[in-house]
Amino acid sequence: MSQNQNDSRITSLLARDTILQSRYRIVRQLGKGGMGVVYEAIDLRLGHTVAVKQTLTEDEALWKQFEHEARLLAQLNHPVLPRVSDYFTEGHRAFFVLQFVQGDDLATMIKQQPGPFPQNSVIAWADQLLDALVYLHSHDRQIIHRDIKPHNLKITSAGKIALLDFGLAKSQGVTRENESKCPSIFGYSPRYAPLEQIQDLGTSPQSDIYALGATLYHLLTGAKPPDALTRAAALISSQPNPLKPAHEVNPAVGIDLSAILSQAMAQDPHERYQNATEFREALRRLGRVDESVIETAPYTAVTSSPTSEERDTTVVVSRRPANSSRFASHAIATVLIILLASFGVFCRYYQWKMPPTATQEVGMATPASTEIHAEVNSSTRVNRLALRSSKKKESLRSE
Repeated sequence: MSQNQNDSRITSLLARDTILQSRYRIVRQLGKGGMGVVYEAIDLRLGHTVAVKQTLTEDEALWKQFEHEARLLAQLNHPVLPRVSDYFTEGHRAFFVLQFVQGDDLATMIKQQPGPFPQNSVIAWADQLLDALVYLHSHDRQIIHRDIKPHNLKITSAGKIALLDFGLAKSQGVTRENESKCPSIFGYSPRYAPLEQIQDLGTSPQSDIYALGATLYHLLTGAKPPDALTRAAALISSQPNPLKPAHEVNPAVGIDLSAILSQAMAQDPHERYQNATEFREALRRLGRVDESVIETAPYTAVTSSPTSEERDTTVVVSRRPANSSRFASHAIATVLIILLASFGVFCRYYQWKMPPTATQEVGMATPASTEIHAEVNSSTRVNRLALRSSKKKESLRSE
């Protein structure tokens, strides 16, 4: 699902056998999300299969973010991450070419095999992903993916995992020139994004920790985790925590593994693992990860493009450095604010502080304009109360 505050034309999709740059022949559509569509294609010059991603809009903000994604991936070198080999525009369309990963994404596999996945497989995939996050977060520009979820994870026939779609990725390296010229992109996937990202209060490596924890929870329990806003509302209003421990949902999940997932999905970023290395070591202490004996979950391969119900549900909003419009996504936050307003008197007693956001978007504007601040600041104290309260209540329940 895509939300765009600008009146921009949507570019048309490509037909089979379309030739781009006299080099890339389109074979089929692989998937479509909020910011682009991905095709399988043949590189006629080199004679091998590639993936071609096309932006779906002519909106300037999303074009800049699209180019940012291409440049970002072109700099990365890790077995879990696809490499970009080309970027170009043709007519009123922008494209980039990246490594083709053969296999199905986890969202498709979940559709084909409801229920929990084998624990050994999930832990092995998690180990590979956390190695990639160690690489990304320790990169000289500290890259935050910001959209880890089953839809963006692909499993190969060899049982390896690939992390895809860096459309919302964020990294260091903003210059004054970039700040004044480039817009920023705000987005999240409700079931997997942490509260600070949903509320557009800034993201950090701990935001990826939460998203990966939520993804692992889904794979190990067979149940989607509740979104962070629902959890915050329930905790602050003394309702039962909608996030049940993983071992209560699936008894096959051990208590130790369940506790690891709960810590990764803590509402307060300070209570999560502070880096991917800590998270990975916690999982490795449960037992040795032997990638050579990964047993992939049985499933039926799906070659058709996802239906509208299966497609990416990332909420994407482009915003300008100045004269920003109100975000439709904050309507959700408004509902929470109304719910929690009666508890505002307690805000003075709780001083929760967001972790320093060590990242700024490459080629992006400053995190918010005056209008954005006016809208977000009204909910900041409520968010702080919700996060601090959730921390206290979760602690009491564990006791």
